[in-house]
Amino acid sequence: MIEGTPRQNQLSINLGFDDYSNGKDYKKRQSVFRVWKRLSSLQRSVICFVLLLGGISIIYIVSSVRKGHRGSYGGPSELSDFLDSKERQKMEQEKRDYIQKMKQRHAVEQVNQIVKKNQENIRRKKGPPSRKKATKEDKGLDKVQLPPDEKEGQLNLPPKAAGDDLVVDQGSDGPYDYFDPKRQFSEKQKAIQDAFKFAWKGYKEHAWGHDEYHPISKSHSEWFGVGLTIVDSIDTAIIMGLKDEYLEAREWVDKSLTFDKDKDVNLFEITIRALGGLLSAYHLTNDEVFKNKAKELGDRLLPCFKSPSNVPFSDVNLRTGHAHAPRWGPDSSTSEVTTIQLEFRDLSRITKDSRYEHAVDVVSEHVHKLPKKDGLVPIFINANTGSFRSSATITFGARGDSYYEYLLKQWIQTGKQKDYLKNDYLQAVEGIKTHLLKESEPSKLLYIGELLGGRSFSPKMDHLVCFMPGTLALGHQNGLSNDHMEIATKLAKTCYEMYNKMPTKLSPEIVYFNQAPGASDDLIVKPLDAHNLLRPETVESLFYMYRFTQDKKYREWGWQIFLAFMKYTKIEGAGFSSINNVKSPGNPGFKDKLESFFLAETLKYLFLLFSDDPKLMPLDKFVFNTEAHPLPIYSE
Repeated sequence: MIEGTPRQNQLSINLGFDDYSNGKDYKKRQSVFRVWKRLSSLQRSVICFVLLLGGISIIYIVSSVRKGHRGSYGGPSELSDFLDSKERQKMEQEKRDYIQKMKQRHAVEQVNQIVKKNQENIRRKKGPPSRKKATKEDKGLDKVQLPPDEKEGQLNLPPKAAGDDLVVDQGSDGPYDYFDPKRQFSEKQKAIQDAFKFAWKGYKEHAWGHDEYHPISKSHSEWFGVGLTIVDSIDTAIIMGLKDEYLEAREWVDKSLTFDKDKDVNLFEITIRALGGLLSAYHLTNDEVFKNKAKELGDRLLPCFKSPSNVPFSDVNLRTGHAHAPRWGPDSSTSEVTTIQLEFRDLSRITKDSRYEHAVDVVSEHVHKLPKKDGLVPIFINANTGSFRSSATITFGARGDSYYEYLLKQWIQTGKQKDYLKNDYLQAVEGIKTHLLKESEPSKLLYIGELLGGRSFSPKMDHLVCFMPGTLALGHQNGLSNDHMEIATKLAKTCYEMYNKMPTKLSPEIVYFNQAPGASDDLIVKPLDAHNLLRPETVESLFYMYRFTQDKKYREWGWQIFLAFMKYTKIEGAGFSSINNVKSPGNPGFKDKLESFFLAETLKYLFLLFSDDPKLMPLDKFVFNTEAHPLPIYSE
């Protein structure tokens, strides 16, 4: 306060800022207290109300800011990021319909319980049930009918916990019990089961919960940090009937798997391996833990689609949601952005959330409209411009392969309703015949070459291309042209010879086919291409070829390949490893790495190749993703 001023002015000054100038806080508190005492009760109430209202406003503003920050920079994306107002309204209606449907279902279940209790009471009163044949009216009392979209055969079945009575549903003629103790296996299937268990044991002892296993050093490494080998291999354990291995994997997924990782991941690789593995495990077991984990992963991958074009970025940080082009350049691989559709579409179907399917449908439709070379596409596409790199190579090998595979499989998955996918596939097959299909010398082996820079033919063929015989055979089985099967038969022979002509009976990663008339050998293998990564593509095609033709030679070829894996890639007491040189049986050289796809694909397709059970993985009910994870075929 200022000396010599009237008391009334002193009070006025104390309510202002002069108390800060004299440094006497106790005087400030005294003067404020006096003013508060002089106020009426109404004035005090008004002040308290204003302060309370201000506090609530501050809390609301802070909360809104934080929510907006999460949506912009990290975590799962909001629906509004992908859908316009009409689509959002449609989604909201679907959500209301789904809630109503769940209420109906709950009511039905309650009625069923009441009916069941009443029937039990009647039985206790009247003794054993009569052997009299039930009438139509009697059958109607047994169970209240579910709405049409809830009946058996649909995918929204109630969850079943893993346990001793685990029975899984394949969507065929009824539940298929993979763990039935009476299930029969051939001697070759048992040998393949043993190989899986041997590899699993080594991984469990030395790399459990880690992405990749190194059997020579008995160590491990991380790629995404999500236990990739476990998630990629769960459905193989189920299909093989290996209950102990399955339950170990399920427990780890339930209790230890998390995608809250400050880690950049490749959209394509984590989709086909982790998302595909979780979706497949869910469909084979109806266990909600797999669906919930799949949804969490799908939400964390959606930010990839926030690109200036409709083409997703190749990489995304699982924790922050920051998506970007690959570190090595501005473009995404064409196969990578077009080989996520089966998985994202299936995720939408089981979660009733159309965001995932919408995002990948937009990509497929965008690529469909881009100019192509007789149905063939370059292997690079830019996520910012949405355009192909016109000077890029055209190949059915690395970075191009599964684009063509998913054209056919999407058409099949959607009940053959999306004709533009089938038409694009048919045009691509014609493009193969026009530009890429050649025969070698001297044996006239049919192969698929490459167009370097989109123009110059090269007689190079990756082992990855050996998926194509099986894909062509699958297309023929679904009503496509007979010449597709003729090409498939010749290509399958070529892929087998890529193994058979090597001293180890294992295929190199890349071969060049001899075009010179009078040449003595069809295959040329460069030193840097002589390694074998335990890849599945050839045995995948042998599985399809045998399933559709029942020709035993495909089993004979597959068994020869399996024995070669056992002889040259098995590490005693540890597992299996890729090798450096398939041309050196005396010293193949181990690369000290077990690829997860050896368990997820190679051994799975070998096991299925030797199955005589028509109910095991029927190909009119399931379509395999490019990592051999079976997903259901929908009616539309």
